[in-house]
Amino acid sequence: MTHWINSPDTLRERLANPPRTVGLDTEFIRERTYWPQLALVQIALGQDGTAAAADEILLVDACIDDMAAALAPLLTNPDVVKVMHSPSEDLVAFQHACGALPTPLFDTQAAAALAGIGAGMSYQKLVHALTGTELAKGETRSDWLRRPLSPAQLDYAADDVRHLHVLHAQLQATLDASGRSSWLDEDSTRQLDAAADPDPDPWPHLGLRSARFLDADGQHRLLRLLRWRELQARASDRPRGWILDNELAVTLARRNPADRSACDALLDAAPKAPRGLREALWHALATPLPDEAAAPLAKDDESDRKRLRALQEAVATLAAELQLPEGVLASRRMLEPLLNGAGWAGALAGWRRRLLEPRLAPLLDP
Repeated sequence: MTHWINSPDTLRERLANPPRTVGLDTEFIRERTYWPQLALVQIALGQDGTAAAADEILLVDACIDDMAAALAPLLTNPDVVKVMHSPSEDLVAFQHACGALPTPLFDTQAAAALAGIGAGMSYQKLVHALTGTELAKGETRSDWLRRPLSPAQLDYAADDVRHLHVLHAQLQATLDASGRSSWLDEDSTRQLDAAADPDPDPWPHLGLRSARFLDADGQHRLLRLLRWRELQARASDRPRGWILDNELAVTLARRNPADRSACDALLDAAPKAPRGLREALWHALATPLPDEAAAPLAKDDESDRKRLRALQEAVATLAAELQLPEGVLASRRMLEPLLNGAGWAGALAGWRRRLLEPRLAPLLDP
């Protein structure tokens, strides 16, 4: 049975004695804002000790005042496992709206990858693979902030958590049998830590492939612009691209306008240039950062490409031995920081390092 919850007190009553495992999902809007606007939270209560599709689903109206506070105790309850599918953006939405994160966390998409079922599988594909059930996809781009929600939206939202208990039971059993449950625990902890940490990426230029075609000074200028854009986007709650799109940022960094008038000329020629932020943009572009000299540089020389290919081949060999998708063991984005001297940090720490370092360390020697 599905219940529409639009009262914080009703939600508190429903969650007074939660089961040991709940399915959890959100619907949010992020088209015009930096932070996701939490609109709906779906909670599949199910029954302890069963692996059947949830028979009780709460659809929680997150637009109601005080609803976020009523949700927080469930999110932080250490005795209740929260089962979610590919929850990275949901975690940001919860952190921003509720000041809390769903912990402990079981990510069914990550679990399916570690179980060797497939990498990056959608919820619909994973449900079909494990249960044979076909789910509708028609409401993925709905306006979840409107009220009332349509019957089709309500059905779609309920289906998004209805099968999470089944997926959890099957995937947990597979991971336990293969000795990989601790791998998922490490990855889940890292996901939660990333969502809890409000600090932006210190080196955002490394995420743009076009940065590797800039010289060191150009990459430093690009770094200045991207850090400025991040601060502006967060402060104004607007998408990064609305502040300054990537293409224009790279153009400004490459062209290096000599003065404010030259910078304005470049902005005048760009249809997506920020109109009301020209002074601030110029100041950001022209002002060196105190730590930019320490910034790792994106590289594109043949020797680095050869070393990266060698790393990827070693990863592919080990992934085949482990029957894991290559990108799950170590994607290109994970490997590139190794070439920049960043070490075994982030996703490469923990279980991945234990498996990969013996194979990759010899390839990293200059």
